[in-house]
Amino acid sequence: MKKNVRKQGILLPISSIPSAYGIGTFGKESYRFVDFLEKSGNHLWQILPLGPTGYGDSPYQSFSTFAGNPYYIDLELLIEDGYLTKEICDSYDFGDNEHYVDYEKIYLSRFKVLKIAFDNAREQGLTETGDYQKFLTENAYWLDDYALYMAVKNAFGGVCFMEWDEDIRLRKAAALRKYRKKLAEEIAFYCFQQYLFAKQWKELKAYANKKGIGIVGDIPIYVAFDSADTWANPKLFQLDKEGRPIGVAGCPPDCFSETGQLWGNPLYDWSYHKKTGYAWWMQRIAYCYQLYDVLRIDHFRGFDEYWFVPYGDPTAENGHWEKGPGYELFDVMKKKLGRKKVIAEDLGFLTPSVIRLVKKTGYPGMKILQFAFDAGNDSEYLPHNYDKNCVVYTGTHDNDTTVGFLQNMPEKDKKFAKKYLGHKNDKKLCFEIIRAALSSCADTAIIPMQDYLELDSSARINTPSTLGCNWKWRMDKNALDPKLAKKIYKMAKLYARV
Repeated sequence: MKKNVRKQGILLPISSIPSAYGIGTFGKESYRFVDFLEKSGNHLWQILPLGPTGYGDSPYQSFSTFAGNPYYIDLELLIEDGYLTKEICDSYDFGDNEHYVDYEKIYLSRFKVLKIAFDNAREQGLTETGDYQKFLTENAYWLDDYALYMAVKNAFGGVCFMEWDEDIRLRKAAALRKYRKKLAEEIAFYCFQQYLFAKQWKELKAYANKKGIGIVGDIPIYVAFDSADTWANPKLFQLDKEGRPIGVAGCPPDCFSETGQLWGNPLYDWSYHKKTGYAWWMQRIAYCYQLYDVLRIDHFRGFDEYWFVPYGDPTAENGHWEKGPGYELFDVMKKKLGRKKVIAEDLGFLTPSVIRLVKKTGYPGMKILQFAFDAGNDSEYLPHNYDKNCVVYTGTHDNDTTVGFLQNMPEKDKKFAKKYLGHKNDKKLCFEIIRAALSSCADTAIIPMQDYLELDSSARINTPSTLGCNWKWRMDKNALDPKLAKKIYKMAKLYARV
């Protein structure tokens, strides 16, 4: 982040944008949100990873680190393009709760509608255009594997590649040729989805940039085991001869979970990456900067040391720390890609070596105000302990909303928070925590939209180590009130963030 330029932004996942067909998209409501950001004095829109989601619907468990989530393709824009009709879209069930995503209904309906759009677009000659062919060529280095992976996955009933026939599981040349020919239609359909995703996102991002809004993207440190990345590039990971993980990723017990967090992602073979000059990582990060203006690197401490959990363990408790690539990867990144804007997600248990790594990169770390109010502890998350080179949040997508957090806060901690913030009124505490973030010396402050709307725990995005109720919240279509924009702008101006 550029020093001495105070900025503020809002955290709101694409999936949480209101829309006509069950989940947030790159359509008109996203453009409305960009307008709201501009009017409210914000410079940044932070989103969550954009990849196609798998088991548990988590954006941190994607079928590809390069591909985009087809759920975010806006159907109303496809109606305008002449590839769909309103009648077709309205005939499918995308769920009837405008405040929560019904992923099962989205999964069962969205691809059928997009297939109709594909057939119509092809009839109209889209797939023969120079623009379409250019997209296929420029993205072939990841798109060919991804489209084939998804087509084969569907042919085997959606199971993980470890359960496919051995010839295609091990990518034997004859099998690759056979399935590319046999599944050519399905492969072409997945390429079409990625073309639409890229086109709509590029247009939305350009609109935001023109209004002075930068996009803060999020790169998960790990990829999913059930992904095109693992299947196509097994050398990148710690796998046995059968292609199974030797160990998997997670983190030790902490304030989020007594048994730690078992993510289950394959771990990198860092010795192999080092031999290649971190070529795959440079390719991956360079691609991210085509999508985003600032990159939040998830679980940054994993580059210093990572938590190795033996494959098959039911929890992350029995893991141990192993050394990561350290500063070398970021040194290569700076030399190959130049100085890029990065936010280091340096949360969790931080050892001196992790702190040294963050400092050496020069990247701003994160300060979370919900971690600050531990009575009797002069926490590093209290604003008086910040330096300028950091990004302050009230909470992240893994935290409760601030209203929910305050409702469940131990009384002694709440008493301390009131004393620190200088306010005794419970109803004003959420707003005062936002004020503490914006008034701090942190160069950048990012506030989740739910906190500006003062919503309770029902609007929480994710509860780590749980399944079933996450990634579902959607903002009310009437939430973008001009009065709220004015209120946020006044604070931005007061604290020199505009």
